Amino acid sequence: MNRIFLDVHALQTVPPSNLNRDDTGAPKTAVYGGVPRARVSSQAWKRATRTYFKDEHLLDASELGVRTKKIVEAVAGRITTLDPSLAGETALRIADETVKAAGLKTEVPKRKAAAAKDGEPEPAPESKYLVFLSARQLDGLARLAVEGAADITAYLKDKENKGRAKQIADTHHSVDIALFGRMVADDADINVDAAVQVAHAISVHRVENESDYYTAVDDENTDAETGAGMIGTVDFNSATLYRYAALGVHHLAANLGQGLRDDESRTDPVRRAVEAFVHGFVASLPTGKINTFGHHTLPDAVIVKLRTTRPVSFVAAFEDPVRGETGGYVREASERLAEYIPDIERAYGDEDSTLTWVLRVGPNTQKLAGIGTESENLVELVAAVGQAVAERLEKPA
Repeated sequence: MNRIFLDVHALQTVPPSNLNRDDTGAPKTAVYGGVPRARVSSQAWKRATRTYFKDEHLLDASELGVRTKKIVEAVAGRITTLDPSLAGETALRIADETVKAAGLKTEVPKRKAAAAKDGEPEPAPESKYLVFLSARQLDGLARLAVEGAADITAYLKDKENKGRAKQIADTHHSVDIALFGRMVADDADINVDAAVQVAHAISVHRVENESDYYTAVDDENTDAETGAGMIGTVDFNSATLYRYAALGVHHLAANLGQGLRDDESRTDPVRRAVEAFVHGFVASLPTGKINTFGHHTLPDAVIVKLRTTRPVSFVAAFEDPVRGETGGYVREASERLAEYIPDIERAYGDEDSTLTWVLRVGPNTQKLAGIGTESENLVELVAAVGQAVAERLEKPA
């Protein structure tokens, strides 16, 4: 298959906010170009994107996975649905055996085991770490467990059945697993390499964190009781962020395999996954301290590149921090990108093989108008990208 890369770039301004905290509660930062920048970790925006898939119904539940330590309970629930006679401790026991056969280690958490000694119900085993499994993988493990329910230990000692358990856990990956990957420390054979790489978002300009001192009044205080009922501080900053993600479409196609459904072509699930990712990555937003700051913004500009060489970030356009001398940062950041993108693509010979789409809002992004095909809205952009990806996939290697 041809190598196909999709790069997504966005400029997004956020007001006073604390999208992604460090261990002290302060907004994360990084030094770039010799000055401190606001930073939002890749993990924060990947989770926001995955959550957006579900919350906005970009993908059907059957196309999504579950990341949890409670995989035994997840399989047990499906076992009981398939066969109501297998419930409670029986369902948990055969689910646990089946999950282990698939290569995933489980144990009863110590604190929960201690609680059980004090009269609490016997807890279900859990994995030691979060495990990412698709809905079809959980369903498949449940069906296998029901088949061998009469004597699950003997059933899974059979090499063929144990092999089936591993095969179930390593096929029919959900879209989010195919995109973001899966690491299983106990069995590298069922790891899934991520098709998408998300950069840490950083501000295009210098940023200094600030601190807000707040007070709260006790509603039941009398006139004689003066003073605050609670005081505290919360750190924040505001920034114009450069966001970037690179998706290996050929890698995504390999992870998805023959497709999520038997009644569709090879390209259909890949196109659907690409469209969901572009939409979800652009429109999602980490929710750290969102009730405190209400930082509900969307990108001022989005640039999508479809290329066949290698992913290219444009963050170097901001190595020299934007100073906002024209008032604000979006205008100068847009001008920087409009100058930098053609220069680097000319220098590295990628102009002819690249398709470009632009979605922009307001006069401050005017300079980006000439660098690609403009879209009226996000839906139009997503559809155009999906169509182009499908056409590239159908071309012979």
